[in-house]
Amino acid sequence: AIRTGYLQFKALKAARELAELAARQGLSAATLQAFVDQVLERRIFDGEQLTELLAPLELGWKARAQAETALMKELVPLLQKWAQGRDISGLSAYE
Repeated sequence: AIRTGYLQFKALKAARELAELAARQGLSAATLQAFVDQVLERRIFDGEQLTELLAPLELGWKARAQAETALMKELVPLLQKWAQGRDISGLSAYE
């Protein structure tokens, strides 16, 4: 029972962190969660999917590049933590 409670606590904390990050970046929490879930499931980071994630913001190329950098600066440590030491291919470009 304690382990189940702890796992629920960790899941809620992770969801809250991701929702706060999405709000700071002007993204939908559900969309960002789906992106993160896919990266963690495949353990492959796809830059094209990142571009698609930011597409609803309708930014120019320069502003989009800055938004991508800002998002990844906050997202990389979270992805590494949630990957629990497993390598995520393609993520090193943002480290």
